[in-house]
Amino acid sequence: MTTTDTYRVTGMTCEHCVAAVTEELSALDDVTSVAVDLVPGGTSTVTVESSAPLDPATVAEAVDEAGYALAGPRDLPLA
Repeated sequence: MTTTDTYRVTGMTCEHCVAAVTEELSALDDVTSVAVDLVPGGTSTVTVESSAPLDPATVAEAVDEAGYALAGPRDLPLA
């Protein structure tokens, strides 16, 4: 079973930021893919697919380790 979670991340401004967040999240157990929709200087959207549900605190720690922060609700509405 694949789980997909969408997060809002603040502070990213460039592709280096995207690479840092992608690297940290990809290193988490069970993560199979990470996609980032960069909004330079705004709130970017990060979609994480995993083979098992992820602990939101673990995701927040990984994003923090990359130098950024989650913003608002963990999951975004799909429409």
